[in-house]
Amino acid sequence: MSGLTIDNLSMRFDLPDGGSVQALKDVTLQIKQGELLSVLGPSGCGKTTLLNIVAGFLAPTGGSVELNGKQVIEPSAERGMVFQDYALFPHLTAWQNACFGLRPGQDDSRAAWLLELLGLKGLDQRYPHQLSGGQKQRLALARALAPAPKLVLLDEPFSNLDVEVRLRLRSELSSVLQVCGATGLIVTHDPGEALAICDRVAVIRDGELHQCATPRDLVDSPASPFVGRFVL
Repeated sequence: MSGLTIDNLSMRFDLPDGGSVQALKDVTLQIKQGELLSVLGPSGCGKTTLLNIVAGFLAPTGGSVELNGKQVIEPSAERGMVFQDYALFPHLTAWQNACFGLRPGQDDSRAAWLLELLGLKGLDQRYPHQLSGGQKQRLALARALAPAPKLVLLDEPFSNLDVEVRLRLRSELSSVLQVCGATGLIVTHDPGEALAICDRVAVIRDGELHQCATPRDLVDSPASPFVGRFVL
């Protein structure tokens, strides 16, 4: 099946005192190819844990994750990651950062195209400290998209930006992903952000999926009082 399939995903973390924390509880989601889906919830609800499992950074204690019918086991070029703090390499130029994920011999023209698409043309020889917050986030997105991944994962990508830049960038995200033909999974605690730019929104609380629906359906027909309070 094309797209991302998350099936009965569970994650338990063992504690030093012998106890444990259940971070995810049997979460099941299907993200269609080309769709932008948000995992929305309060801090500590398990959304970043879910993202890290999909990225291949964590192995779940139960369930499975498949991308286009193939089991996700470890990080790969099929998935691009945009981190909350950008995670750019300070000793590399913008151009070198954009090309970092390319395989040896892979054409770098896509990186050049992305820098232009994202408004970074002419800044390719600058270092991260010479860029604004918005430019750094655009560069992080260019780096994630340059290897032509099938799935782009975004961890609170706009939380460190001021309001004006955040609104401008989030309005551009879905169109950039569409142009690149990428499926997107974005984690956020901001209901306004999720409802404004995503095709569907999955609301999570205490590791459990409460509802996954279009923004309109979430607002018009919330599945629980928590969903109704959280998205409005």
